[in-house]
Amino acid sequence: MKVRYGSASVEQALGALPVVAGFCQRLDIAGIVDRAAPIRDIARASHGQVIEALVANRLTSPTPMVHVADWARGWAVEHALGVDADVLNDDRIARALDALAPVLEEVTGSVGAAAIAAYGVDVSQMHWDMTSISLYGAYPATDADYLEPRYGHPKDRRPDLKQIQAGLGAAGDGGVPVLSRVYHGGAGEVSQVVGAMEALRRLAGPRTFLLVGDSKLLSYTNIAAMVDAEVAFLAPASKLFVPAQVLAGCDYDTATPVDYVADRDAGRPAEQRAHYRVIEDTMSVHGRRRRDRPITLRRVFVHSSARADAAATARAKKLDRARADLDRLTRGLGSRHYPTPEKVADRVATITRTRRVGDHLRTTIGTDHKGRPTLDWHYDQQALDTEAATDGWYALLTNLDPATVSPAQILTRYKDQPTVERRNHEFKGPLAVAPIFLHTNRRITALIGVICLALLIYSLIEREVRRNLAPETKLDQLYANRPAKPTARLIFIALAPLRLRTTTEHGTPERTQPSPLQKRLLDLLKIDPTRAP
Repeated sequence: MKVRYGSASVEQALGALPVVAGFCQRLDIAGIVDRAAPIRDIARASHGQVIEALVANRLTSPTPMVHVADWARGWAVEHALGVDADVLNDDRIARALDALAPVLEEVTGSVGAAAIAAYGVDVSQMHWDMTSISLYGAYPATDADYLEPRYGHPKDRRPDLKQIQAGLGAAGDGGVPVLSRVYHGGAGEVSQVVGAMEALRRLAGPRTFLLVGDSKLLSYTNIAAMVDAEVAFLAPASKLFVPAQVLAGCDYDTATPVDYVADRDAGRPAEQRAHYRVIEDTMSVHGRRRRDRPITLRRVFVHSSARADAAATARAKKLDRARADLDRLTRGLGSRHYPTPEKVADRVATITRTRRVGDHLRTTIGTDHKGRPTLDWHYDQQALDTEAATDGWYALLTNLDPATVSPAQILTRYKDQPTVERRNHEFKGPLAVAPIFLHTNRRITALIGVICLALLIYSLIEREVRRNLAPETKLDQLYANRPAKPTARLIFIALAPLRLRTTTEHGTPERTQPSPLQKRLLDLLKIDPTRAP
């Protein structure tokens, strides 16, 4: 906050606050929270108002709970959201989070439905994915009614930290996460699919939709549940369904070329783009029990030249690194480091494990006439050729109707899956989901829900700018004074310099004059930054 005594004015950061406030109001976040978790009329701010302020904080300047009030004083929070900064102390925020936690799924479901209705989000194609969030704390005592921090297999490779998990169901239309769920740290991704599918069905209402996911979407139980619910699905098959030897048997020459260009290749010459081919057949999926009926699915084998090149490059690198390690070991045979065959075997095992060459490396360890250890090794060329035959190939399983959806269209629909993966990245990046230092798992549950609401608005803002900008795809001066495709991050950065100045003489707030880019963005979003709540 800047105070000028000569001009008797107070200046505060405005940034994207009016945009966030407008989207919160249209989604009725405060109203939905207050109806689910009412509070006494004498309160200075309702739970819904506090939650909206937390959403705005995450979107504009993520701050620890204890510093939210300071953020509100430096930003025009009272002007944009109608909440006094003094109300947003950490005790009040904690009470709001405690009130939100028991009704979190009701609130996020209602807000997701409001987004579909208010912004016309197309939910005919939905993408599901889960991610882990590492926690900084022991959490020895937890409330059994809420998610439990546990050790697991974190995506950030921090097995020393406990974690919780979050799942997002994002519409193919703009990647808007209309569904969010929070799970305990040890929840298996496969076992959450049916619950997510049922929640998405309730959101979609009478509309049919295609559920797209990663390989964790597929298990016999999940497939049977989706088939019985008449939900179309699409996901890549793991090795449990389609082993490597099946992929190795695919014939590249008989596969049909697909006219698909990835976004990353759009500006490249044709010879530098990834190319795709597809072959289709069917397969039967069987359960473990005798009474489980076999389910026949379409199986589309896809060959990606980019994947093939990446696999070949990765294999060459790991073989070269293992070769260098083995050559150093050979030179050191009989030294104080490797005086016995047992020591040599231990080192070979370490190289095999760390370089991941167990399928290809063949070794013979012995001793010479002087009792010194010996090592003979080579790579199994047949094993290398078998693996190379699978380079670039993967299989997609689906129950989509072959009469209406071709194999090429199946590939195109699956290629939208990175949309939800990008939202997971933003969940933990721009919205600063970690580190988390809350005292109770009840409040952790609620805070993750708040960040999910923030991500929903973040995605809607990006979608609205792109839709209203169409048929243009780039916005002038958006990135380094050059045209760029609008992303939520760039939009928030562009709006950040906006300020609000209030003079003590008449108390009328005045915003700084927006730049041409800022004015264009506000016009595309249909937001008046001078509007008070």
